[in-house]
Amino acid sequence: MKFVLEVTVDEGALARDPVGELGRILRYWGGNLKHYALEAGDGSVIYDSADAEVGRWRIVAS
Repeated sequence: MKFVLEVTVDEGALARDPVGELGRILRYWGGNLKHYALEAGDGSVIYDSADAEVGRWRIVAS
């Protein structure tokens, strides 16, 4: 299986502070993954600090 994280970094809060926003996203989702079984098909939308949708993560069969 693969863990896939896709984030658009050239819009909104990510465009203004890509390092800070990506760090926040990775810390948040790193801690939140414990709530998922991490099986193929699992995933969620990712939001920036302004609650704008900027991507998603998902588990896919390889």
